Amino acid sequence: MKVRTQSKKVNKSWLNDHVRDPYVQLAQKEGYRARAAYKLKEIDEALGLIRPGRLVVDLGSAPGAWSQYVRRKLAPEGAAAGVLAGQILALDILPMEPIEGVTFIQGDFGEPEPAAQLEAQLAGRKVDVVVSDMAPNLSGIPSSDSARIAHLVELAVDFATQHLKAEGALVCKVFHGSGYSQLVKLFKDRFRIVKPMKPKASRDKSSETFLVGIGPKGR
Repeated sequence: MKVRTQSKKVNKSWLNDHVRDPYVQLAQKEGYRARAAYKLKEIDEALGLIRPGRLVVDLGSAPGAWSQYVRRKLAPEGAAAGVLAGQILALDILPMEPIEGVTFIQGDFGEPEPAAQLEAQLAGRKVDVVVSDMAPNLSGIPSSDSARIAHLVELAVDFATQHLKAEGALVCKVFHGSGYSQLVKLFKDRFRIVKPMKPKASRDKSSETFLVGIGPKGR
């Protein structure tokens, strides 16, 4: 019974913090599905990555907040519906409620079939921006979790360096801790410009951070 009581207290504390979170409140006010939209917004506003006319791929897209943000950036006057100047392709292993103008593929990005569907949608075109909010289910075992995180980052980097335009960019979620320095090295090996970023919307307690790679090498 003690464990259950403690668990309830922890859950209640998290829920209270969540409800009071200014980014949660702002997301509800502005119609975003998750506060994560403001992480991408801050990165984009600092670097100017997402503009009308661009082709953007959103990896690990569910529940859709990043795709919503991109959709508004590609639309005239930031509209959440209607005319779209550009294209958004989104993929996630989880289902995602439809977003007008976003082509969604459900499947595991590490498996051949979803990757092939994404390739078919690209039809040989080069991508302007790849955003990846992919994260594994964590086990609590540091060595195992680090390997899972690294695997998803490597998948995103491989896809981006193969498909981005010469000045294209990858925005990728990573985590501080074991293996972080190796991921920074991977980015520096594969991109001409690398920028680590910790948006204000990313919770202080979280080890989550983002790596931005601009200009894949060899292009």
